[in-house]
Amino acid sequence: MERNRSMKDGFEGRLPASAPLANPYVPFQVENPPRYEARKGLVRGTLFPGLDLPFMGMVNKNEKPVTPRTELQVMAFALQELALYLDTHRDDQEALELYRAYQKMYHDAAAQYSQNCTPLNHATPVDGPYKWLDDPWPWEYAGNKEA
Repeated sequence: MERNRSMKDGFEGRLPASAPLANPYVPFQVENPPRYEARKGLVRGTLFPGLDLPFMGMVNKNEKPVTPRTELQVMAFALQELALYLDTHRDDQEALELYRAYQKMYHDAAAQYSQNCTPLNHATPVDGPYKWLDDPWPWEYAGNKEA
């Protein structure tokens, strides 16, 4: 009876205010670490094998289809991963050169995609009437076929 009352009142299972919930650990990256190819990094969740710590040892081995949209996703992922790496390793010239190369590739590919397929976001200049809401939403799978 007393146990049910304490559970109902919400007093069961609380940690003291000073108790840590978890102690996170992030491996420190060495200068110029090995890198996955960007497409593999996207499905693994990191561009850097040294940070690839699969949950419960389960490795994602799926492949993304090769489409213009997934190519943009791969480049955007690589850009973000390299930006995070450069935040802590600003003197790594090889990573900086790779980051700049991905910036250019992404810019060119995004412009090409917007011209040939559809704008990537509502801020992309488009001639004609406002049609952003006419495009299929991401969850409308049938309408999101690549051109």
